[in-house]
Parts: sequence; structure tokens; C-alpha cells
Amino acid sequence: MGKPRPNRVKRRTSAEPPAAAPRPPRRIPADLSKQAPSNTYSPRLYYEDLEFKCRDCRKREVWTAEQQQWWYEVAKGPVQSTAIRCRACRSARRASPKRTPPKSHKERRPGGSA
Repeated sequence: MGKPRPNRVKRRTSAEPPAAAPRPPRRIPADLSKQAPSNTYSPRLYYEDLEFKCRDCRKREVWTAEQQQWWYEVAKGPVQSTAIRCRACRSARRASPKRTPPKSHKERRPGGSA
């Protein structure tokens, strides 16, 4: 016979934790009668966990199927909208003082005063 072939499979030692398996996406069927009316040919037929990156802090988040169902069917959010900010950044944005626009055109010009 010939030489024995070396074992090329890396064996996991007991100190290494097993790799986390990716979670299968969950789907919840949508109730089209509860969604806000819109002039679109593509309403949401189901809700599925959606990964996104926060616009402010760049942290990866998941917009769950349950959260989407609440947004589209209970809060009547537009069907074209998606999540863009994580919960912490949304809370911080709501808590910050709102900027009010200038009262007159004169106040808008640099150096102008009312």
C-alpha cells in the first residue's frame, strides 16, 4: 500500500466555544387590511427580520418581524419606510431640543437682525 494520508480536518479543542449558528429568518404573514393605504403595487406581504446599520452610530441592528408588524399595522407607518436608527439613537434624537427656524427672512441672512 502507500503512505497514510494526513488528516486535514482541524479538530476543535474543548477550550474553543462552538460557532454560533445563524438564526433562520422568521416570517410573519402581513394583514393587508390593517396596513395604511398607499398608492403602491407592492404592499408588504410578510414581515421578516431585517438587519440594518444605524445612520448615527453605525451599529448593526435587527428590525424584527414583530416590530415591523407593529409599525405597519398598528402605527400605520408608510409601507415604503424602513428602520434607519437604533433605539438608543432614536431616543437621543427625540430628547434633544428641536431647532426652530428663524422668524423672518431678515434673520436668515448673515449679519441680519430683527
